[in-house]
Amino acid sequence: MLVNDPDNIRIAILGMVEGNGHPYSWSAIFNGYDREAMASCPYPVIPQYLGAQRDGDFGIQGARVTHIWCDDPADAAKVAKSALIPNTLAKPTDAIGQVDAVIIPTDKGWEHLERSRPFIEAGLPIFIDKPLADREEDLRQFVRWHNQGKPILSTSCMRYAKEFADCRNRLDEVGTLRLATMTTAKSWERYGIHALEGVYPFLPSGRWLDVVNTGTEKANIVHLRHEVGTDVVLAAIADMYGAFGVLNVHGTKGSIGTRFSDTFFAFKSQLVAFVEFLKTGERPFPFAETVELMKIVIAGIRSREEGGRRVPLSEIEVEEAL
Repeated sequence: MLVNDPDNIRIAILGMVEGNGHPYSWSAIFNGYDREAMASCPYPVIPQYLGAQRDGDFGIQGARVTHIWCDDPADAAKVAKSALIPNTLAKPTDAIGQVDAVIIPTDKGWEHLERSRPFIEAGLPIFIDKPLADREEDLRQFVRWHNQGKPILSTSCMRYAKEFADCRNRLDEVGTLRLATMTTAKSWERYGIHALEGVYPFLPSGRWLDVVNTGTEKANIVHLRHEVGTDVVLAAIADMYGAFGVLNVHGTKGSIGTRFSDTFFAFKSQLVAFVEFLKTGERPFPFAETVELMKIVIAGIRSREEGGRRVPLSEIEVEEAL
């Protein structure tokens, strides 16, 4: 158990960046929400999918978001009103001593080390949105903290997508998996992890070999090779919103495919996993998987910046104490 009272877990959500409305949606999943206030959320898709849920779908047993801080104080006031959060904070570190756990809901990996440092060093359990880190030196520090026993969890919601779980349950139809592809909008740095973590559970962890990114900053085409002989091709193209979360898997007997659609289910499952981690101290999956995923993200950036060089994961050395 990572919290003193598993029936009364106080959570702070800290931070909000452009293009990412997680403080609105994740807080509402925990607390419920005010429909009138949420209607003015700057991300219209959020009130849309929240409004499609039943009242009983909201809430995670034993946990609530009790404190909010956003980079812009005006945003914090809006999120608090929309998602029924009783306390706004003047600065993020004010959460220390007032809450049992912290969520960093921002998706810029290069900021996560410093955004999370005060809370990790204070011993607070923390969930950090994807990607955990996109620089080798930052990932190395997260590994050090993990090895010191600091409770850190990070994942894309795509790991919990029901659509992809259904495909994994149908892999017998495919035969031996030879190729998997997945697409996403936005950048490799911020959204590549969605495509990557959607595909990752289809294959054994710890056995990914290398990465080639033959694209550009706006159109990343990333080829991964796995030890079992499966190839994976991921595309992260800036304005390709029409193909966000499209997965296809192909094998020696057949092919199946699907599209990610139930955002609420994936987000709630992800947050439930964090709450269960707080209550039991047991990880939903090994931290080594997060490290391997971040190495792939980093290798994809490195390959692109070096003209499409094939980057073996073994050259990203961060596991000194894993």
